[in-house]
Amino acid sequence: MSDKQPEGAGESGEFKQPSVPDDVWERFARDTERDIRSSAPKEPSARARMVTERLRQKDAKGAQPEGWRTGPAWREMDGRAARRRRLWAILGVPVAIAVALVAVKPSLLPGDPFGTSSDASAGTPSGGASAAALPAETAPPTAAPSSAAPDTPTLDRPFAGSPAERWADGAAAIVVPKATPVGTFTSAQVAAALKRAKTLLVGANLAPGTLRGERPESVLALLDPKQPRMLDDVNSWLRAPGKKHDPLMLFSRFDPAEVRPAGDVVKVRGRMTFKAGAHASVAIHMDYTFVYPLIQASKASKAPGTTETSGAPTEGSGGGSTEVARTIVRRVLDLELLDPRKYQATPGKLSITRYDQDLGNTACDVYDGFLHPQFDSAAPTGAPPTGPTTDPYDRSRDIEHSGTETCGTVSRT
Repeated sequence: MSDKQPEGAGESGEFKQPSVPDDVWERFARDTERDIRSSAPKEPSARARMVTERLRQKDAKGAQPEGWRTGPAWREMDGRAARRRRLWAILGVPVAIAVALVAVKPSLLPGDPFGTSSDASAGTPSGGASAAALPAETAPPTAAPSSAAPDTPTLDRPFAGSPAERWADGAAAIVVPKATPVGTFTSAQVAAALKRAKTLLVGANLAPGTLRGERPESVLALLDPKQPRMLDDVNSWLRAPGKKHDPLMLFSRFDPAEVRPAGDVVKVRGRMTFKAGAHASVAIHMDYTFVYPLIQASKASKAPGTTETSGAPTEGSGGGSTEVARTIVRRVLDLELLDPRKYQATPGKLSITRYDQDLGNTACDVYDGFLHPQFDSAAPTGAPPTGPTTDPYDRSRDIEHSGTETCGTVSRT
């Protein structure tokens, strides 16, 4: 038996702990406790257990949790939005690649939807079929619109090949400006006058009854009966049309036995303004161009200035006619709302102080109260034109008439 004692043992044989500084032991104990806590499993809170259980139940039913701003109030309820989202999820990567390619070279898209091949001066796509609508006219144009791409009008596209294809449709194109007080008239009174001015213009140039040659009662009801001679003159124009009393000076009218509309759209472009008038009034100025597409009603109908013929309807002359002609009418009309406290005027009624018009593609020297468009397939009617050639779409020129009027030729329709 060896007399040697184990290392670290005292004289009594008891094991003695090696001498270690207190700060080292404290750090060791602290680090050990932290490691134990970080690795120990945590008990989920009651809230976490509830959320987990609800998600598990929805997942078992095939439902997905609603995200922020994607609940029923933000989604379409018929499922179309969900189908779109699924499609985008499937096509996300290919679409991202396609978008990058199109951004570099837009012409890769069919149909040139961004108008990259359009004529910059014309402002219309070269194809013309999908031309974007023009913004409303807010100032007098400085030049005639550029020529549209050559195209033949059809029943499906009666405005093909015309600048009017980009114009607004019908009454929607007549934009009433925001009313402000004028002189003794309040904003409400000015707004009412502007609304009546639009009603007058629509009734005289767009109302189906007026276009068929019927008496425009809605327009006549807006005119002030106290304006000297005006209402009497208009009634005489309608009652017995003639060269010096022609209803076309105020109304667009077509003989239904001769032509009928090619569709139900009339293209319109222009503007309406107002200011204080010279007679303590609200002066309203309107300058609008109307484009009417038409087809022949019947070959047997009597054309103005010609003898009646007989025969079966043929292509472009009736029955199954598909030939479309366009008549263009530009009207400049000045109206006044007079203060009945200062003038002999009817409250709310309008007085006409100016009416000028340009009539494009209608027979010359025919004064029966109707417009008579010329069709390529038909023999010319009326007198031969003697005046200059003008562009009926040129809204930059003044149409104020001089003492002598001549019937000219239009450069395009």
